[in-house]
Amino acid sequence: MANILLDNPMTRFSKGFFYPFRAGKYLVGHPRLWKFVLIPFVINVVVFSSLLYFGVLFFDSYVLKLVPTGETWYWLFLYYTLWAVAAAVTGVLVFFAFTVVGNLIASPFNDLLSEKTEELIIGVQSERKFTLAGFWLDAKRILAMESKKMALFVFAMLLLFCLNFLPGIGNLLFSLLAFLLTISFLAVEYLSFVTSRKEITFRQLRRHFFSRFALLAGFGTGVFVLLAIPFLNFVSIPLGVIGATLVWFDHPPDSSPAEPE
Repeated sequence: MANILLDNPMTRFSKGFFYPFRAGKYLVGHPRLWKFVLIPFVINVVVFSSLLYFGVLFFDSYVLKLVPTGETWYWLFLYYTLWAVAAAVTGVLVFFAFTVVGNLIASPFNDLLSEKTEELIIGVQSERKFTLAGFWLDAKRILAMESKKMALFVFAMLLLFCLNFLPGIGNLLFSLLAFLLTISFLAVEYLSFVTSRKEITFRQLRRHFFSRFALLAGFGTGVFVLLAIPFLNFVSIPLGVIGATLVWFDHPPDSSPAEPE
């Protein structure tokens, strides 16, 4: 009975949720990783600051002009209500743009960070020597793979956005499914840095994801929360990479027969 209580979906979700925060403690305790976090951190600061600047500029220059104004109290009420909605929509757009662009630009450095984290976890240093030529070769491969994933994520989000046109429950359905898609994407996104090195196929990764859905949904939610907290979002991507690497080695895939070619 005790084992059942300790292994229920909510417990697994909670455990996964705290992995990004555990990654922060792990990073503090392993100074060797700090230099590998520096470049993604700078990239995140530049990308987020730029998107925030253009988001505010877009909001002030274009969005506010679409909000109706008037002198009576109901016009003021409508104005501030629409202003709040427009600000929230702009904020969401900045958030998703940061998630996509930040992950894409920093992906080669995230792969290196994941590799160095793995070395610390297993206690074995990679025999492959770091070279700029090798790094850029890996970077091109990773960027191509990341571009496909980001494009698929954006396309799926646009399809879900169409649910808003359904009367009644459309907005609710979109909100729930968009959140589920986002946390699933974040979990798969950061796990893929490990799985690509292990030559795990997409089918195997999908099976692993659904076999540990509560745990990995919790992990994706934890990363989502970090992304939404000001200033912490600057380190959310490196913490997601370290956290996913910890998750993979704490909860490795089940052994199964090799898949037919």
